[in-house]
Amino acid sequence: MKELIFKDWQSIGNVAFCTVIGYFVLFLFIRISGKRTLAKLTAFDFVVTITLGSTLSSMILGKVTLIEGAVSLAIIILLQYLLAFSAKRSHFLEKAINASPTLVYYRGNYLKHAMEKEVLTKEEVLAAVREAGLGDVEDVEAVVMEINGELAVVKKSFAGSYSSLEDIEIPNQKRK
Repeated sequence: MKELIFKDWQSIGNVAFCTVIGYFVLFLFIRISGKRTLAKLTAFDFVVTITLGSTLSSMILGKVTLIEGAVSLAIIILLQYLLAFSAKRSHFLEKAINASPTLVYYRGNYLKHAMEKEVLTKEEVLAAVREAGLGDVEDVEAVVMEINGELAVVKKSFAGSYSSLEDIEIPNQKRK
């Protein structure tokens, strides 16, 4: 039972050393891999983040050597980059990796089927409208659940084609 609280000073020193090295290795790899690694999380990015955290944990706790952990971190980030790059070039792969945005409110109508599919309440849609700085849903053209799970509010406009909605399926309605 005593070893659950304190084993010895050497093991604490090992954890401290591995933590510092692991932190800087992960920081370096994230800087090299670019902004996508730090972007708002899609399901794909979430899996990468959890995997990076698990690998860093194994490095810190000495379950793997620092070199093994660094190689693992590099491979995870490389795979993320390769899949993101491939998705950029292939519409099929992009659809397989990322979800599609979902229209949940359009021109005065809450799209119940879409809201049920996304497990979203009317109150959450209204909260997004308020967060967008609008006091009246009459000022809203559309609310979209984006691929990262955030709700985007498209304000009504007196001029414009609403081209930001062109990649979203609008059920039973024609665009203006």
